[in-house]
Amino acid sequence: MTDATETAPVNSDWRLDWPTSGEGRVANALLKCAPEDFFVDEELPPLDDLMAGGEHLCIRLEKRGDNTDYVARQLATLSGCRHFDVGFCGLKDRHAVTCQWFSIYRPGQEEEDQAFIDEVAKNWRVVEYHRRARKLRRGDHRGNYFELVLKEVTGDPDAVDQALTRLREQGCPNYFGPQRFGHNGANLDRALGMDSSTLNRRGSRNAKKRGRGRSTSGSGDSKNVLYFSAARSWLFNEVLAYRVQNGTWLVPLEGEPGAGENQDIMVTGPLWGDGGTDAVSVQGEIERTVVARHPGLEAVFATTRMKPERRPLRLVPEELEWQWQGGDQLLLKFRLSPGQYATTMLSDVFEITDATRETGQV
Repeated sequence: MTDATETAPVNSDWRLDWPTSGEGRVANALLKCAPEDFFVDEELPPLDDLMAGGEHLCIRLEKRGDNTDYVARQLATLSGCRHFDVGFCGLKDRHAVTCQWFSIYRPGQEEEDQAFIDEVAKNWRVVEYHRRARKLRRGDHRGNYFELVLKEVTGDPDAVDQALTRLREQGCPNYFGPQRFGHNGANLDRALGMDSSTLNRRGSRNAKKRGRGRSTSGSGDSKNVLYFSAARSWLFNEVLAYRVQNGTWLVPLEGEPGAGENQDIMVTGPLWGDGGTDAVSVQGEIERTVVARHPGLEAVFATTRMKPERRPLRLVPEELEWQWQGGDQLLLKFRLSPGQYATTMLSDVFEITDATRETGQV
């Protein structure tokens, strides 16, 4: 039987580039000319006494040229456990040097940990490891530290410095990165052809069978979750783009969820779900009006039980600093919270060209 999600018609009209916070991008730059130009170090919260020790071996690896799911599968094979017994906090770029944490379910095998670590070290550098009580899950990390090198930077250096200063002080729109939507928005095309009700019927049953684990990559269920997430993220970006264009992306509007409870309320946008959005009044009307322009994607959520959620509209990098290296090369260092995209931040200032795409690397 042909999977309907794989034969959905292509829509070439998906917007995958959204408005910036300023008057436009001030320079052009190349990113990822070499893996060393994109360094990411995943940071976990401090391990407390309640979490220390346990059935899961946590390993911090340095990898290059390998994507996260591939490494997780290899670790499962080396340990002799199931794929979904390996946990991680988030996906990391393949075309980069990344330090990332993985947890492997190894109950009662503490005495064999060193031998296992030695096997892992034949493939990747093991930076550190420890035992913990729970499996690592998406978003468990404190954040990510980045060191990025932009090359062939063309533009006025003074304008770049001013834009980066504004970025450090004000932040930028917290868009989901275009990689979430697939090549030319292919994941959005497939979301339109997805039977979203299967997420309800299969989700709880499969979770019980898998012990709340991650489904096998490539299965129909995991692909549907991927397409559903892409649709949700794209609608968020569209609402945020509207707020950027009308100058309200930094300002809480009437109807912002939680606004009456906290004077320092965070300005947020919708992650669409059952019932659409939990914003009301002015903000709710804006969000529903924007999403209604895309009835196909809106319909994806009509039969789901996914609760509406919120996401901050603003991304503010922590400890952002930069240094010019010669006339056309720029080193940037900063930290981002989970779920924030370095490419989104850079694209608020630069017209970025991904060198791996230019050379056809996959």
